[in-house]
Formats: sequence, structure tokens, C-alpha cells
Amino acid sequence: MMKFRFRRQGTDPQREKIKQELFAFNKTVEHGFPHQPSALAYDPKLQFMAIGTKSGAIKIYGAPGVEFTGLHKDTTAVTQIHFLSGQGRLLSLLDDNTIHLWELVGGNPKEVGGVRREGVVSLQEVNSYNLPGRPGIESCSATRVTVLLLLKSCDLLCIGTEGGGAYFLEVPRLSLKDNQTLLQDEISQSLPDEYRCGKALGPVESLQEHPQQAGKILIGYSRGLVVLWDLSTRHADQLFLGKQQLESLVWERSGNLFVSSHNDGGYSVWAVTSDQSCNPLPVSSTIPYGPFPCKAINKILWRTTQSGSPLLLYSGGMPRATYGDRHCLTIQQDKDHITLDFTSRVIDFFTVHSVEQEKEFDDPSALVVLLEEELVVIDLQTPGWPSLPTPYLAPLHSSAITCSCHISNVPPKLWERLINAGKAQQGRQHAHRVGGSLHEDGTVRFWDASGVALTPLYKLSTANVFHTDCDPSDSQDLNDDPDMQQEEEWPPFKKVGCFDPYSDDPRLGIQKISLCKYSNKLVVAGTAGQVIVFGLSDERSDHLLDVSVMDLLQDREGFTWKGHDRLDLRLKPPPFPPGFQPLVLVQCMPPASVTAVALHAEWNLIAFGTSHGFGLFDYHRRNAVLARCTLHPNDSLAMEGPLSRVKSLKKSLRQSFRRIRKSRVSGKKRAISTPTSKVQEANAALAEHEDVAPVQRRIEPRSADDSLSGVVRCLCFADTFLRDGTHHGPTLWAGTNSGSVYAYALEVPGAGSGRMCERGGVNEAGMCVEAVLGKEIQLMHRAPVVSISVLDGQGKPLPDPYEASQDLASAPDMTNAHSVLIASEEQLKVFSLPKVSAKTKFKLTAHEGCRVRKVALVIFSSATQEDYNEHTLVCLTNLGDMHLFNMPGLRPQVRYDCIRKEDISGIASCVFTKTGQGFYLVSPSEYERFSLSAKVITEPLCSVLLDRLLDCKPFSRCLLELPKLSWRTASDVVCSYVIYRSYFHPEIPLIMLCN
Repeated sequence: MMKFRFRRQGTDPQREKIKQELFAFNKTVEHGFPHQPSALAYDPKLQFMAIGTKSGAIKIYGAPGVEFTGLHKDTTAVTQIHFLSGQGRLLSLLDDNTIHLWELVGGNPKEVGGVRREGVVSLQEVNSYNLPGRPGIESCSATRVTVLLLLKSCDLLCIGTEGGGAYFLEVPRLSLKDNQTLLQDEISQSLPDEYRCGKALGPVESLQEHPQQAGKILIGYSRGLVVLWDLSTRHADQLFLGKQQLESLVWERSGNLFVSSHNDGGYSVWAVTSDQSCNPLPVSSTIPYGPFPCKAINKILWRTTQSGSPLLLYSGGMPRATYGDRHCLTIQQDKDHITLDFTSRVIDFFTVHSVEQEKEFDDPSALVVLLEEELVVIDLQTPGWPSLPTPYLAPLHSSAITCSCHISNVPPKLWERLINAGKAQQGRQHAHRVGGSLHEDGTVRFWDASGVALTPLYKLSTANVFHTDCDPSDSQDLNDDPDMQQEEEWPPFKKVGCFDPYSDDPRLGIQKISLCKYSNKLVVAGTAGQVIVFGLSDERSDHLLDVSVMDLLQDREGFTWKGHDRLDLRLKPPPFPPGFQPLVLVQCMPPASVTAVALHAEWNLIAFGTSHGFGLFDYHRRNAVLARCTLHPNDSLAMEGPLSRVKSLKKSLRQSFRRIRKSRVSGKKRAISTPTSKVQEANAALAEHEDVAPVQRRIEPRSADDSLSGVVRCLCFADTFLRDGTHHGPTLWAGTNSGSVYAYALEVPGAGSGRMCERGGVNEAGMCVEAVLGKEIQLMHRAPVVSISVLDGQGKPLPDPYEASQDLASAPDMTNAHSVLIASEEQLKVFSLPKVSAKTKFKLTAHEGCRVRKVALVIFSSATQEDYNEHTLVCLTNLGDMHLFNMPGLRPQVRYDCIRKEDISGIASCVFTKTGQGFYLVSPSEYERFSLSAKVITEPLCSVLLDRLLDCKPFSRCLLELPKLSWRTASDVVCSYVIYRSYFHPEIPLIMLCN
């Protein structure tokens, strides 16, 4: 019976049920702009837009929040997309020459957290087709698809190939109609001898259906020949003998003429008549940016308007020698001519216009341009053709994302003020974009994260505080030069879009950020050691910025900083617009990158850390409180900046040999075979069979003189017991890369119930904040400290500043002993306060073989019980998995695989919310949103009204709909045939991205 003594306790069915009601892992939605887009399509009936990517993904967007995502089985680039208008279906062409049919399908009901939910409408692949090669031809290049055309009837798909053949598929069955196949030889027989001259017609470059006569299509070949083909009679009604390499075709609405664009940068207008079977010359030919050689016009659109003058839109065509590297799209109408200049390549574009047959004119209202890095919408009904802000798909990566922060339950007043500041800012940016480019470096962007679509609210720039090499005054001087204006008059460029891949100064990059949502104070810390405190104001201000310099090295001698210099302040900064305005600048010296920051607005204190140490600053009294150097005497990398290669090589080799010798000695000791060891092996095997606690891995202690051991990894303010168990007061905690934890007792006038309250007779205005070192902890293995959190007497996290004093949250338990949770890369450990004795721990590296990367304290609410919730520790490891532990016992609850272990940037960018959701970067431009909670989920649940054929799915005119969940709020937004219902937790979350 003794063998059962150390067996783990069995699972508790009641506890397992509670876990199911609390925890559930779901990847819900992707925010941002699709990475590496490659195709674009538009359904005017459903008002759907689809984007295909090089990784094989298809994303459908409707009204804000209506999103569907499909992923091909193979990660092959999507080259073309075509909607079956009004049916909720689309066709995709991949780079591997396969054609796929996708369809919106309603899912089966499922149970999550004990709650039954109706199935979600999803985008699924229902059919595929691969065009076979021609008999007798070994090479498959002849049947490689170059262009697709779906007829308006949506029952026939025309396929153009590199071999010049045209094939036809029945839709939605995707079956080949052999009797309709049109090979190049049939067309060549109808050509005049002087045009034929032994040359091949080349691949099919464009297919366009006649706008008025069904069954007639234009077939354009690369050589320049255009054929008007009648599908019913299988006869060429008219031949258009173009002599320039063809790029694209477009019909005029009446069908009396069409326009062709060519590789020489020109376009031609052709008349369609019934009395001439062969037309050798176009009505007109124009090279708009000639006469010098120009790049090809890749795509052209011709739209008719009630004003009489057609609207012409085309991409490319720039002069090769001068502007061949520009990414441009031209809009022309009568004498109005503008060249939209983008910062990334044009993928495709379309216009939103009238498609009803009874309408006489197109009357386009908007131009939608898909670029490689963003989506731009142009208003075609307003003079000057200004750009319009998009409700979603805004580029999160206007400049590289350096950090992010999520704020939940934003007060309505702060929310309203941010929106008002953002609206005023949009008006200024719109006027600025007309004149020049807008740089995004050193900015903080605020986004509405309450729904499926991540909506931009407000942008804060820190660049206007400092002087850089690329100040706006420099560009303004160039614009004032009449010679420069003369050169830029033609082409008439207009900068459009906000993606800016160029950096004014890398030192402007923001590394850490902290926001107090109750006091409207914001702390932003950057790459050059700058820490700026912002306050929110509704009025324009031209105040001067207070500056304080803090030397974190203190009395260290012999230090030579070889890194970058600090940023220089502007002597006369421009007036600060409404919104967040800088109040105080604290400059760390040496100007190393800030690695940690903390804000306690109730005490008017900020703490910040670098690779040299940490500091404490009172921004209300403009007083430096504390500067502590954390450098190790042998930490030469941080002391000397860039090391010489010889020294670093010798050091790394020495450490490597030491580790090898240690491992060999320990290995030899373990290899000795003794009767005792055999008994231990047998017991270990028996223990493994009986499911006892696993054997812990051996963890080698880290050397104290490892490089960058003094880097401050985390900072924390807390009102707790540090000096004794009777008096509590403000404290500051700091953790470093070498496993050191420093705890300071703070003397803050008017704060705490301990010593400071005994000074009631002293004038607080004349007092300064003081800091006294109370505790210093050194972790055994010297693993880097990832997070520090103080827990109250019930094991719950302390409330945020102002929450307890303003009755916004329950007051912490101050009657029982507090504890501090210290999470290092190797283990989680809880110490009692004020004695700092170990209470409980979980050795994650020893048990699981992974290292801690991110830690968060989250409150999980039950999906079935309204008033039940638990505080849980969420831990993200270097393997990309999530471990959940109860508090404060640190007992493992559940584990989920979330991020690929190879995705280092995704793991490093992960951010948790307080309600069990999270974000991480799946690409430089996209955030993946996930939920660990069975109750709090933000996902697209949509209803779509469709017209669908009976021969494919049992939906004639179907409504794919999901009912509302009783505990969530819902809002309906109607867009044509689309009804969007968003279900989310009743809060106002805000996410901030820093560049």
C-alpha cells in the first residue's frame, strides 16, 4: 500500500467543470492589414471586398466587423479572385495553376464553457479544378492560366492561358466545356497575311464581357491583337489589329468602344462597329507622360459620368528615367489631372459605381486602391479627389511596431476626449497630405479594440519635441523653392497614404508606454533614454517643456558611452495641438534604450529603467527622487558599449569550456552503475507508470558576470507592508536581468497609512518624496526577472491607482499579510511580506523544459455563473504555449498551444488583457486576437442574405443567421444585404501601438 503514498491526487469532477466554465482557448480574429496582398475583388451586390495574399489566405470584408477568412491547403500565392455576384461565393486562382471555389457556409452548433452557441458562418472551399495540359504537348506552360473572366450570369468561367488558348468552365461544378475551347490557331486563320507574318499572338492578357450583349467577349493577346468573340456562334465578329504589346482592356458602358493599355506607357481607344470585320487603327492613341520612354500601364478603367467627360484611371505609365521607381495611379477627367503617389506597390484597384443595367452612366463614387502595405480610398465625387479614412484595414505598421499596450474599461470622458482630438487631427492631416508626406516615427496610435474591426482614434507624435535631421522646416524650405516647384509641376504628383517605411531618426522609436486612464497621464519612453510625461488637454498650447537629466551611473568611474547621442530638444517647439501634450522630459544618462517603465499617477511618480540602472522621478514637484545603478563590476558590454571582438570571443570561449567541464563531471557521476542506482532506475520507471510527479530537469546557475546582467526588466509600484507588518505604505520594486530584486520604501506626502500619516502637522507642499532601500532579493539561479506583482491578504492583485480611493474597485485586504509574486524566466515564486520568506513556487523550466517570456494577472469570469470569477496567472513561454495557474497557490490549471515556437517576434509582441484576451503579431502588419476565457470573446458573428443557385447547396434564398447571446450586448449595422451582429463584453477597450 506504500506505493500509493506519493501518487498525485485524482481529478475533481467539480473542479474540472469549473475550469470548462472559466477557460477556453480560441483564436478569434486578425486585426490590421493583410500581409503581402496579391489579389483584389469586389461584389457590388453584397458590397463585399475580398483580398488574397501570397500565403494562400482569402479575407472577405463587408460592413465594419463583417469579416470572413479562408485558407488554402497549400501556402501558394493567390493571383486572382472573382465573386459570383450576390451568391456569397468566389473563385480563386493560385500560382500553382489551380482554380478553387469558395462559399459562405453556416457551421454546426457547439458548446463552449457550458453554453450552447449556434454555428458561425465561415468561408469554406467546396470545389477545385486544375486545367489539364494539351494532348501531345509535354510542357504545361501552354495551359498555364493568365486571366479569368466570370460572366455576369455566373454560370460560365472563361480562362485565358499562356499558350493563347481560351477555355470555358461551367460554374459552380467547375467542369470543362470542350466544345467551347478556343485555340489560337482558329483566330490566326482569320487574320490578314500582313499581320500574321509568322509571329505568334502570345498569351491571353485580358478577357472582358460585352456590357450590353451577353455572350460576347473581348479577347486580348499579348502581341496586341484584340478579338470580339461570339460564344453562341463561335465566330469572331471583329478583329482589332493592335501593334503594341497589350496589358489590359476595359469596355465603355454603352459597348460602342473599349480602351486598351500597352507596355509603352500609352493607351488606345477603339470603336466597335458592325460593318467592319477588321479594324487596323484605333480612334485615338495617347502616351500621357511621353514622349520619352515610359513604363507600362498595367491596368486601365474608363467610367462614364453625367457631366459628359469620362473618368479615366490607370496605374503605371511613369517616365522610366525620372520617375520609374514611383508607385503611381493617375486620375483624369477633362482638364483635371492628378497622379496619386504611393509609398508601396499598386496591387489592384476598382471603382464603386452604378452597375444597374437601366442606368445610363457609371457615375463612380469612390476609387479603392489595394497597395502592398495599405488600402487607400479616394472620393471621386468631391473636387480635388481627396482620400477618405477607412473604417478598417488601417496599416498598423505605418512604421515598425515597437511595443503595444491594452487598456480596458476606458472611462467615457477620456474616450470622448480622445475621439474629439482625433477628429480635429484628421482635418489637419488631410490638409497636410495635400502638400507633402507625413512621417510616423516616434508616434503612439490609439485604436478602438472593442469590436472585430480595429478602428483608429488618435495619433500622438513625439517627434515635434526633438530636433532631427528631417524636420518639417527642411522640407518646407524645398517647397518654397520656385525651381523645385517648377520641376514637380509635371507629373502632378499628390502624396497619398500613411505608410512610411523611412525613419527620420531611429532614436525616436518608442520602447515602453504606460497610461493612467483616471488621471489622463501618459508616460512614453524611447530608444535614446527619453522619458516623457504627457497630460491630456482640450485646448491648443504653446507652453515650454520642463527638462530633467538623471545620471543612472552615479559614482561609477571609467565609463565611456560609445552608443548613440541623446536627442536634442527644439529651441522653440511648435504649439501643441489638443490631445496629449508633453509636460516633463526626463533624460536618462547614458542615453540607452529604456527597458521598463511604471506610472503611479496618484503619487505623481514615474519609474524607469535601462541597461545601467533605474530611476524614480516626481513629475509633480519636478524632482529626481532616486537613481540606482545595477551594473555588475564585470558587465563590460553595458559599461563600454560595443565590445571588441577579441575580448568577447575570449569571454564566450572561456564560459563555454566551463559549462562543458561541468556537464562532463555531472555526466560521469550519473553514469556510475551501482546497485543503488539500479534501484533508483526501477523506482523511477514504477513512478512513471503510476503517474507520479515528473523528475525535474537540472538547471545550471547563470554566471554573475554575464553580459547585460544589469538590465532592468520590470518595475512595480505597490502600497504594501515592507518595513514591518503593522504599517503599510508606498513601495517601488525593480527586477533585473541577473535575478536581483530591489524593494524601496517610499515616503510620499499624504500617501499610505504608516509613517507618512504620523506627519500630519508638516506642510506637504514643502516636502519631497524620499526612497529608502528596504529589501534586496537575489534569485538562486540568477534567472532574469520577468514580472513582479504584489498580492493583498486574500491573494488578489492590488487595484490600479485611483480605483480604490475613488471606489472604482473593491479595496485591497490590508488586515492579513501581503505577498509578492516574482516571475523569473525559470520559475514562479510567491514570497510573504514583510519577511520575504518563500511560500510557494512552481519551477516551470525544471518541470516543462521551457522559459517564461510574458506574465499577466487576469480575472476570468464564469460563462454560466454571473457572480463567479477567479484571479489567474497567465504565463507565455518561449515555446509559444500558455500556462494558467491559480492564485496564490500556483497550481497548474490548463495549458494551450497558442503561438508557434519559431515565431519569436510573435511571442515577444504578445499583450494580455485583464479579462482573458490577448494580441500578438502574426506578421509585421497583423495582430492575431485570441481568447483564453470561455465568456469574453470578440469574434465576427455575421448574417448574410444571399441569392444562391439550387444545384450546389440547399440554399435558394437563404439567411445565414446567428442568435444573440443573452449576457452580451449587440449592435446592428446594415450594409446593403449584410447584417452584422457583434457580440462582446460590455466594456470600452483601447489598444495603443507605438512606433
